[in-house]
Amino acid sequence: MSKRASTHDTWRDKQWYSIIAPPYFGNIEAGETISDDPEKLIGRVVETTLYDVTGDFSLIHVKLFFKIIDVKGNNAYTEFKGHDLTRDYLRSLVRRGSSRIDGIFDVQTKDGRILRVSAVAFTLNRAKTSQERLVRKIMRDVISSKASQLAFGEFVQEAVLGKIASEIYNQAKKVIPLRKCEIRKSKVLTKSKTVKAVMEEAMEQRRTEIVEGGESVAS
Repeated sequence: MSKRASTHDTWRDKQWYSIIAPPYFGNIEAGETISDDPEKLIGRVVETTLYDVTGDFSLIHVKLFFKIIDVKGNNAYTEFKGHDLTRDYLRSLVRRGSSRIDGIFDVQTKDGRILRVSAVAFTLNRAKTSQERLVRKIMRDVISSKASQLAFGEFVQEAVLGKIASEIYNQAKKVIPLRKCEIRKSKVLTKSKTVKAVMEEAMEQRRTEIVEGGESVAS
């Protein structure tokens, strides 16, 4: 068999698999990946955008990284691995005569997951060293507090959708006028869980929401 024919056969044997976002992103299809063996997909990290998950084009600058943890049929189930903002978006926030304040913090969620979270604030005017210190303290306090109060999936949602950044902004603008505040990057430091564990977490979160809302839950 010729080398060309062999290459063709290898490609023909490959299949497309739908990338399924975690429950805390609605279990929606977030893209596709290809492989000649589903076992080879386990552990693969795939990149998509928050736009692909939410349908909101204004969030296309938010890159999401999902790790494949299970394959059933043509569906590749994932867990959140981290996120990042595009360089072009971050560059668009820089202005002459202003300051960029960065902070990197390791935090633990209510259910024991550990993440490294990077926050950034862009000021309207040049910041003093004392102001930068205060803004970083606010970043640390808000992010740590949120992590201790929220389960992993809830914390990830608030981090990538801008809720945590908004809280930092509202507190830090009292120290110095700000143009923008973002959670620019996150990375999960603890090991990924199985898809069964992820689904069980989501169900437990739903039960908690129902109980807190005053509805009864069947055992």
